[in-house]
Amino acid sequence: MAEVAPFDLEEQRARIERSHEETRKFVAEQHKLIAEQGKLVSEQSKLAAEASKLGRDRMLASWQIALSGMAAGAAFFGAGAAFIKVLGS
Repeated sequence: MAEVAPFDLEEQRARIERSHEETRKFVAEQHKLIAEQGKLVSEQSKLAAEASKLGRDRMLASWQIALSGMAAGAAFFGAGAAFIKVLGS
């Protein structure tokens, strides 16, 4: 009968320790990647908010021009009416 190799407890313990250390490294790397992903998501939401604001500003620009034109027209009309009143008096 073949002789059975003795159970090397120290070798098993060293292998388990190496495995645990490797697992700890993987977990630390995963935590670092998760933190980086959180930063990217935060930056992405900021960029989306900025893009939304630019879209809204672009949409409102035509209204702003129209209202400014109407205000300028009213001012010219008022100035003309005042001028006519001064000349008429």
